Amino acid sequence: MTNKLTVPEAEVLDNKQCWELLRSVSVGRLAVWAQDHPDIFPINYKADHGTLVYRTGEGSKLHAALSDTPVALEADGVDQNSGVAWSVVVKGSAESIKLTQDVMDTVGLLLFPWQAGRKDHFVRVVPTSLSGRRFKVTPPLTWWSPLDDATRAGVE
Repeated sequence: MTNKLTVPEAEVLDNKQCWELLRSVSVGRLAVWAQDHPDIFPINYKADHGTLVYRTGEGSKLHAALSDTPVALEADGVDQNSGVAWSVVVKGSAESIKLTQDVMDTVGLLLFPWQAGRKDHFVRVVPTSLSGRRFKVTPPLTWWSPLDDATRAGVE
């Protein structure tokens, strides 16, 4: 007899499913390489013809994103009713949107940053890879790791 719980497999999402999920939320986390370390920034974004666009102000996020190093963006969500969660990761390069017509086109995306201040730089993330997965959230009482036993022993 075995006491092992069966762990449901995560569903690997195709590109179409990833884009549908990316369009369903407006907040993600942008990962960049800032000088000598990785950094992560929350951003409001919109999907636009196979790319992601966001607005930002002058600063470390803008400079790190527009450097020669790749960027990554992660967005996720969970349906509280079904207990199904998802996560999508976009990897690629970021480029500044500078041409007047291109900037005007992004205005139609209705990008509304949550934080006040000047957000007059428009940045486009051009994906080189896209991956996603969907999975059922497991109840906390089914989680276990060797650390759990050590934590309990220290409390007893």
